[in-house]
Amino acid sequence: MKKKTTKKTTAPNKKVAKKGQESPILKDVKQLYTFMQDNNLDTIEYDHKGVYLRLVKAKASMIPVPVSVSGAISTANGAVIPTEEQYKEVIKSSLMGIFFRGSTPSAPPFVKEGARVEKGDVICLIEAMKVFNEVRAEFPCIIKKVLVENGKPVKQGDILFAIERI
Repeated sequence: MKKKTTKKTTAPNKKVAKKGQESPILKDVKQLYTFMQDNNLDTIEYDHKGVYLRLVKAKASMIPVPVSVSGAISTANGAVIPTEEQYKEVIKSSLMGIFFRGSTPSAPPFVKEGARVEKGDVICLIEAMKVFNEVRAEFPCIIKKVLVENGKPVKQGDILFAIERI
């Protein structure tokens, strides 16, 4: 009686990673992702030897910015936190994260005090979990005062700007 033996084979042109090694396809994906980030691309497509890949950067969603009628609260260390009663109208943070006035640390701010903004204009970014969320004006207004320092953490409901509706 003959003993049957089976031989494990892989498809031709398919690279298989050995145990403990990174897959060659995963390496390619990482290289493409790095290239995409380094060149600030929104989409990249790759088609090579039967492998098709399309990477798409998630778009920052438009976040509604609550506006309300707005005193000051002192913290234990003496810092003053603006409150709604202090200003006629304000723009608040709709999420928790890090407040950024511009798209990069060296870039000029999206808005300056005294600037007029139109509905839909980006007025700042809030980074939450490595995602930069654009905060846009919900209506035309004038930025009276920027109330948060660049790069500082904010909580949901914190006042970012004192404004005057146009």
